[in-house]
Amino acid sequence: MNFLLESLKVIVLLVYYCLESLVFFVVPVRKKNVSGEIVLITGAGSGIGRLLAVKFASLGATVVLWDINQEGLNCTVGLAKEKPAGRVHSYICDCSKRQDIYRVADQVKKEVGDVSILINNAGIVVGKRFLDSPDSLVEKTMEVNTMAHFWTYKAFLPAMIAANHGHLVSIASAAGLCGLCQASDYCASKFAAVGFAESIDLEMRSLRKTGVKTTIVCPFIINTGMFDGVKSKWPRVLPILDPEYVAERIIRAVRQNQEIVLMPHIVYFSLVLKSFLPVKATVLLLDYFGLTDIMNTFKGRSKKE
Repeated sequence: MNFLLESLKVIVLLVYYCLESLVFFVVPVRKKNVSGEIVLITGAGSGIGRLLAVKFASLGATVVLWDINQEGLNCTVGLAKEKPAGRVHSYICDCSKRQDIYRVADQVKKEVGDVSILINNAGIVVGKRFLDSPDSLVEKTMEVNTMAHFWTYKAFLPAMIAANHGHLVSIASAAGLCGLCQASDYCASKFAAVGFAESIDLEMRSLRKTGVKTTIVCPFIINTGMFDGVKSKWPRVLPILDPEYVAERIIRAVRQNQEIVLMPHIVYFSLVLKSFLPVKATVLLLDYFGLTDIMNTFKGRSKKE
């Protein structure tokens, strides 16, 4: 009897949650106010991190910017301070080093306060075939793209749990949903970032910390220079994403407590197909969209950047 009752309850809730999601798709959720929130953004010295810093500052948030590049960080600080609201703090931090993350995190907590919105945005890509990837760069990819998330969560999550208030944002990648040639370490790091963020979200639900939200962002390639040289075979169907658009979508997702964001929308469809298509059929589609050799023209950012 318990089995039947519990099964009926699950079916009813499944229908309700699906209908709720459909309603919110048509009628967007009211955006929460982020004014006064302390927002920490890693990799804030360029690209999406810089855009997020400026946009959160303009919304009245106190932004805490981390990057290893002093010149890039200074530029972001200047742009963020042009906004009429919000305070701006910047710190040099090497996100590939656990002790550096803990040291700077302690400094932030003393000088600024408890971070309430954490955005793990820092990332690197090598873009070489697996056997051509130096061990040191493979390790660096995992340290920055994955392990840094562990250490920033360890540093800032306890205060969020204590207050039952906060937001954890993982800037992952569509490459964290599907493997790619010449990106084995990058894909592995992003798959891990997605799995880690999902697991922490479940832990917060299990602890009944419903005020601590999670957003996982999985975009296709963004035109920030990180994947310089890479081109889309069918840009009208699978476009290289505009950074402004991506930043706006991330901000909106955070303010509406959206759990997962895939960009562009065709990524949602491809994820569904991958879940049931035979492997050969999946590879056929990857080849059709030019994804099997998309990294062949990869150049990436210059060493200075």
